Amino acid sequence: MSDSNPDDRRRARHELESEVARKRKRKLKAQREGEHSAWFGLGMFGLVGWSVAIPTLLGIALGAWIDSHWPSRFSWTLMLMVMGVTVGCLNAWWWVQRESQDEE
Repeated sequence: MSDSNPDDRRRARHELESEVARKRKRKLKAQREGEHSAWFGLGMFGLVGWSVAIPTLLGIALGAWIDSHWPSRFSWTLMLMVMGVTVGCLNAWWWVQRESQDEE
């Protein structure tokens, strides 16, 4: 490494310092907040489940109501169920992304 460019050594040292600082910050945060327990994992699992289930059930209920009041060739129940699942999955993805960013 004695033949390497001083700029390369500076850059490597800066990258190492940044990595150490990032890990130190994460470790201090973990010490402050404590480790997540199994209850946290179950809570997150429940949150993701409910964030998908509620829009799906609302879509089914609204679709069944529309189908019973205004019959048509198309099943509003099925269409709104698919929309509910889609909205629920996007909602769950948002919650998981938010939690992942909080951990970093």
